[in-house]
Amino acid sequence: MGAPARTGTRAPLREHVANSVRRYLRDLDGCDANDLYEIALRELEIPLFAEVLNHCDGNQSRAASMLGIHRATLRRKLKDYGLA
Repeated sequence: MGAPARTGTRAPLREHVANSVRRYLRDLDGCDANDLYEIALRELEIPLFAEVLNHCDGNQSRAASMLGIHRATLRRKLKDYGLA
């Protein structure tokens, strides 16, 4: 599989994520990581939800629509993450 296509002059989000995961794994310096999937989801969702909500001026319905999730799901996750 070749290198991912670039959109304009900006790297796609997946390249930034890959670089961050690579750096995180390198920084573990041989230590084991448990629940990496859950850690990665939480670490992605928290700033994602915060930034989308900010972009939508706090309108949870608009933010949920933009994210492609139900408003109830967004509200639950915001509460779980202490963002509500």
